[in-house]
Amino acid sequence: MTRHHAPAARLPRALPRPPHPRGRRTRVALLCGLLLAGVLSTVLLARAGAGTDRCTWLAERSVARANLVTGPRAGEQVLVVGDSYSVGASLPPERSWPVRLPGRVHVAGFGGSGFTRYASPCGDRSYATRLALALREHPRPALVVLEGGLNDTDRPDVELRRGFARVVRVLDGRPALVVGPAPAPARPRAQVRRVDATLARLAAEADLPYVSMLGLRLGYLPDRLHPTSAGQRRFGDRVAARVEGLLAAR
Repeated sequence: MTRHHAPAARLPRALPRPPHPRGRRTRVALLCGLLLAGVLSTVLLARAGAGTDRCTWLAERSVARANLVTGPRAGEQVLVVGDSYSVGASLPPERSWPVRLPGRVHVAGFGGSGFTRYASPCGDRSYATRLALALREHPRPALVVLEGGLNDTDRPDVELRRGFARVVRVLDGRPALVVGPAPAPARPRAQVRRVDATLARLAAEADLPYVSMLGLRLGYLPDRLHPTSAGQRRFGDRVAARVEGLLAAR
C-alpha cells in the first residue's frame, strides 16, 4: 500500500524586524533639527529684510530733514548733529525741535544713532562720522549742536569716551554745544543718568558748554521714547535759549 506523505508545512515568511528605538529617535531628532533650522533661517532672513527696510527708511528721513533748512538766509549758520529727535521721529520734519533754534539751521540727523560707533544697527552712523561729512558742506558754522545719548545707554562708558573724543577731533576747535539725553520712559532711568553724567564730564574736559535735559518734562508718543509735537517744542526752546546766548557772545 502506497503511503502518501502529507506535504511539508510551509513556514511563515519572516516578518520585518521593527526599527531599533534608538535609530527611530535619531531619525526623528534629525527631522526636527532640519525643520527647526528651516524655521530659524526664515526668521533670520525676515529680520534681515526688516532691518534693511528700516535703515532705508531712516536714511530717507535723514535726507528729508537735511533738505529742510530753517531761519533767514543771512542768519548765522547753526549745524545740528543728532538722533531721531532732531529729525522729528514719527512727526513731520517741520515739527522737530531744531526749527525752534535761531540762525540758519542745518540738520544732519539719523534715527537710532549716537556718539558711539555701534549705537546704530545701520553701520557707522556715529556723530563723529556724520559731523565730518556735514562739515564738508558747511565748513564754518557759527555753532555746532550735538544732541543725543539715548541710543548710547546700552553702550559702555569706554565706547562713549572714544566716540566723544572723535567728535572733538573732528570739531577741530569749532564752537559747539552738547545737549544730553531726555528722560524718556522707554529707557532705563539709571542708564540715562549715567550717559548724562558722562557727557557732562566729557564736555567740561573739552571746554564745551553742556545742556542737561534730565529735569525737562516732555510729552511722549505711545512708544514712550519720542516726544510729541508739544514735547519737541519744549525741547527746542530749552536748546534755543542756550544757543541764543552762545551766538550773542560771539
